[in-house]
Amino acid sequence: MQFAHPYLLLLFVLFIPLIVWYILRQRHTHPTLALSSISAFAQMPTSWRQYLRHVLFAMRLAAIGCLIIVLARPQLKDQWDTANTEGTDIVIAMDISGSMLARDFEPNRLEAAKQVASSFIQGRTGDNIGLVIFAGESLTGVPMTGDRSQLITYASSIDVGMLEDGTAIGDGIATSLNRIKDGQAKSRSIILITDGSNNRGTVTPLTAAEVAKEMGVKIYTIGVGTNGKAPSPSYDMFGRITYTMQDVVIDEATLKQIAENTGGKYFRATGNDVLADIFSEIDALEKTKMNISSFSHTEDNYMLWAWLAFGLFTLEIVLRKVLLRPIP
Repeated sequence: MQFAHPYLLLLFVLFIPLIVWYILRQRHTHPTLALSSISAFAQMPTSWRQYLRHVLFAMRLAAIGCLIIVLARPQLKDQWDTANTEGTDIVIAMDISGSMLARDFEPNRLEAAKQVASSFIQGRTGDNIGLVIFAGESLTGVPMTGDRSQLITYASSIDVGMLEDGTAIGDGIATSLNRIKDGQAKSRSIILITDGSNNRGTVTPLTAAEVAKEMGVKIYTIGVGTNGKAPSPSYDMFGRITYTMQDVVIDEATLKQIAENTGGKYFRATGNDVLADIFSEIDALEKTKMNISSFSHTEDNYMLWAWLAFGLFTLEIVLRKVLLRPIP
């Protein structure tokens, strides 16, 4: 523990004159009566109230001491730590087309991808990570950042309908490359999550992959969807979503070629657990040694002292007014 204002602890020096004042005051605060002899009172016991009145002064000093500590602002210790860690520049490009609502994952493909991506982000300390979403077009959700809370907050807000429907895989890669091109890490990669085939956009997936290869950016592609048929969304004449069993069609050939051309790897996710395992494997693959400095969180820790001061002051007043009330 440390103090934000440690110099205020010097106020404890004031206890010395306060104690001296209290001792001197005791000699002049009690009335006296001259008697020829006090032998008749010699065997009388001293009342416990006689001792308790000194405890009141000690309680007041303790309360003042607690207030001094509160003013000095005790805090949990924070410090800079420099350590060797593993980090890289990563962009997660996530397909948010309508087909990502298919329910062959729990609760659906998009929510499963969001949950696993958030867990992946949470575990990548020291990395710069960006988020890109794509459907019929592509959009930068979060630029490259080390702020994991910002990334996770945005990831949780991603939903189908944020972009025009469709699957523009090439545009998703191109937008991701624009975000990662200025990264300083030696290792740079894109994790592309999709459940379909490219049918929209201005850049073809393989063209975007060639650019990524020239830039030295690896692309890990993940095809999301079970084998066979899956309950997939469709819209009725009133615009309501209904689910019917449809064939799962993923352009695996293109996704494999994108990964091979850039030095990445293609994965097929057929369920929640498989998708989590894929991200764990990518997490193990994408490691780069680097030195980082981190600053630990600072948190004030004065409430206990404030409550102690309040309690001591209150108890002293109660004792003084109830048990030790002076006779008028």
